[in-house]
Amino acid sequence: MRAFIAIDLPHEIRIELARWQTAFRSVCPDARWTRPEGIHLTLKFLGEITDAQVGRVTETLAGLGALQRFSVEIKSFGFFPDVRRPRGFWAGVAAPPELVHLARRVEDAMGKVGFPSEKRAFSPHLTLARFREPRPQPALREAAEKQAGLLLGRFEVTQFFLYESKLAPQGAEYRKIAHFPAE
Repeated sequence: MRAFIAIDLPHEIRIELARWQTAFRSVCPDARWTRPEGIHLTLKFLGEITDAQVGRVTETLAGLGALQRFSVEIKSFGFFPDVRRPRGFWAGVAAPPELVHLARRVEDAMGKVGFPSEKRAFSPHLTLARFREPRPQPALREAAEKQAGLLLGRFEVTQFFLYESKLAPQGAEYRKIAHFPAE
């Protein structure tokens, strides 16, 4: 199965992101817009894993101990890897030290069970759209720049999950496999 580790979003944040996706879709209809119910904050993408690996991953993550609760803010919009040749469009996540620490703990734990370390620095974001071709999106860039600094919401992180990802014609479908709560 294809798997990843992520933080789920509250319903209110999804509604706000969906509202902005609708607004931006009018200036960039060719993008592949993610389904709001599938938007999540990825801590670690694992890729294809076996049932045996699911067990090891679950045990290892449970062994990290209870998650310390912390708050994150969703603010502004941007492109990855950059605005000149974007492959995706995102909502930003203000990364408090606790989020960076959690991502590092997950990364280190997964390294101990054989998953390669991510070469790029952790860059928290919520993917709103992907582009078939990495080419400039001037109308979307302009619309997003008008919202610079906009606070889209804030929420308390109280848990994270191991997810299964199934690719489907209408977009990826996610199923929670394991739950890792806060104290």
